[in-house]
Amino acid sequence: MKRKIELLAPGGDVDSIKAAILAGADAVYCGLNKFNARNGAANISLGDLHGIIRLAHANHCEVFLTLNIIIVDSEIPALIKLLNKLVNTSIDGLIVQDLGLFYLLSKYFKGLKIHASTQLTTHNAGQIQFLAKLNARRVNLSRELNIHEIKALTAVANKSSILTEVFVHGSYCISFSGICYMSSVHGGNSGNRGRCSQPCRDRYQQTLVGKNYPLNLKDNSAFFDLGELYDAGVYSLKIEGRIKEFDYVYTVVKTWKKQLRSFYDKNELANDNTDLYKVFNRNFSNSFLKGDINRDMFIDNPMSHSSKHLSATSDYASHEQMTEAQMALYEEKEKLKMAIKKEIKPLSIAKIPLFITISGQSGTPLKVVLKTPEASFELHSETNLTDKGTEPLDDKALLSRLKAIDDTAYFIERKALLIDSKLYLPFKELTTIKKKILFVLNGSRNTVAPVILPALRKQSPLTNKPTLSVLIASIEDLDICNDAFVTVYFQLPNSIKNSKAGLIDLFKTNKQLIPWFPSILIGDDYADALELLDQVHPPRIVTNNSGIAFEAYQKGISWIAGPFFNMSNSYSLLCLKENFNCYGAFLSNEISEQQIKAIKKPDDFHLYYSIYHPVVLMTSRQCLFHQISGCKKSRIDDHCIQECEQYASITNLKKIPFIVEKAKGNYHTIYNAANSLNTEVVKDIPQLFSGFMIDLRAINTDTQMALDKTSMIQLFENYLTLEADAEQQLKESIQPSINTQYKFGI
Repeated sequence: MKRKIELLAPGGDVDSIKAAILAGADAVYCGLNKFNARNGAANISLGDLHGIIRLAHANHCEVFLTLNIIIVDSEIPALIKLLNKLVNTSIDGLIVQDLGLFYLLSKYFKGLKIHASTQLTTHNAGQIQFLAKLNARRVNLSRELNIHEIKALTAVANKSSILTEVFVHGSYCISFSGICYMSSVHGGNSGNRGRCSQPCRDRYQQTLVGKNYPLNLKDNSAFFDLGELYDAGVYSLKIEGRIKEFDYVYTVVKTWKKQLRSFYDKNELANDNTDLYKVFNRNFSNSFLKGDINRDMFIDNPMSHSSKHLSATSDYASHEQMTEAQMALYEEKEKLKMAIKKEIKPLSIAKIPLFITISGQSGTPLKVVLKTPEASFELHSETNLTDKGTEPLDDKALLSRLKAIDDTAYFIERKALLIDSKLYLPFKELTTIKKKILFVLNGSRNTVAPVILPALRKQSPLTNKPTLSVLIASIEDLDICNDAFVTVYFQLPNSIKNSKAGLIDLFKTNKQLIPWFPSILIGDDYADALELLDQVHPPRIVTNNSGIAFEAYQKGISWIAGPFFNMSNSYSLLCLKENFNCYGAFLSNEISEQQIKAIKKPDDFHLYYSIYHPVVLMTSRQCLFHQISGCKKSRIDDHCIQECEQYASITNLKKIPFIVEKAKGNYHTIYNAANSLNTEVVKDIPQLFSGFMIDLRAINTDTQMALDKTSMIQLFENYLTLEADAEQQLKESIQPSINTQYKFGI
């Protein structure tokens, strides 16, 4: 008997959720109007949620709610208000990105199950253990992983009682999730806030190899890889598409459900995926899953491939026949929409009507009779009604006590008050009756009392002058270390396979150097990074990877969370401090002056900020040069990662250029043409930061420095001492530059 694999479907609106349930989804994930990473979807209201959960559960389908964005402090009260409501529903899980929300859920809302979002781009064993410590029940693994990597991580997850889910159908992102800032920098629409404008799908000026959409990938489909995913131990197969329409959701879920049944019942897989081509698609690829990252993963058109696929797979005698076939496909899709609409219409998510009769006489208990279309029940007060008191029992008094029913799956359709208006009952007795009613309406579960967060204490301003730190990536820049007043970080590449011995020797010889670990460390690259950590055992590190953070915590190594941890609120800092003994953190460069000012740092915790750096827009496991300048190889191999060095640029139709770089040992990265220079933060928010960083790595953007690196460091040091002319000199010496994220925030 095969174990069952969950089929997890997207629900961008109520009709899509109904379509997913109708098509046989085992679970559906959906978002409310706030706090979710698909603001472009219609989403659902909190009022709809109870009915959706009831409908889903009646059809053996679970409901997961997406709260998968980073959060700022001003939103915490609204978030707590929402969580206080959700904890009294039957929601099956919350999908989370923000570490502050992990902290709040783990500490105050233990009844809510936590699922780690794909936005956390989980891709190594240490990250699984990091999330396990934060009480995650399941994790969505990075889409870039191959089946062997998925199997290895699933084994690690299972040891920590964590389930794994994998995206098996729908859009690919060209960037690793959660660390893409292209939409944020250009347009103020942060992908970490659910507002990604998908600039990777935009048309660009034609590249050297004749491509107009050089960053556009085909869609993901692992339809024929079900057996391998089963053998890897994956618990859930996740379909992407919360901005897709209900007919898309129905078709994809139904097709996948049919494939699962064939696998369970016959131990065989269908070899026909025609129905998947009838709804929106950009053609399909399973190359990440297969570990074959190649040029065929791209498609030079972001629009639906349905008609093209029909033309490519059929032999038409004339153009007229092809047009007729395309019209027939269109008519088939319209008929399917109408048929699905007809089937989902009777599926009601309306609240259940509740009829309440309240009666009693002086000297007798108050009697409350509640009736629903399916059942009825009766309650009595524990004390008797009296003709003396402070507030008589009337409609207004009773409705104010019973308004909590509005937060359940029920609504008061009709009430009857059959008592003398001059009778009284103690307030605490009415509260007890309310609790009894909610207990019954809530499936015989006690209502969880609202959480009131204790106020966070604002720390005293720092009195010491903030220190200056410098990020380098070249041994040639080691002379910078001679300045005793500058902390020097050394950037490690994504893969140190060919340079591990040299790097270990570098850190052992130059003990003042602080290792700076990258965001992405997969498979053997993660193992090599751990070996370096063991061999060097530095007194302190900076890491952008939570797996390395977990290992540093385990080994007693002081660690600082890098900028790509996306720290944006006070509770995310508490999460790192209390759970992982974190020394300090860089705040996200996405948040604004006002959003930074609202943050309260924990005791004995250090805050840092990068005031000058090339702006990373995205990092990709795919080769970006296939579509831009061309590449002799058709696919990526290990030699590409270790040895390839290339540089190119692309320009969108608004004439905005982007820099594409591949350095030895690193993945492909897209940078903004102009670097970020933020001198304002030093003046705007004095006495908050322990240190400021400048990034002097040799990234070839359009920004030019008029002075050599040593002189630039001195100029930044002068500015930190508030020397009068230093700021103007910096702006004149570093051109062009931007500071848009600090101005607008998220």
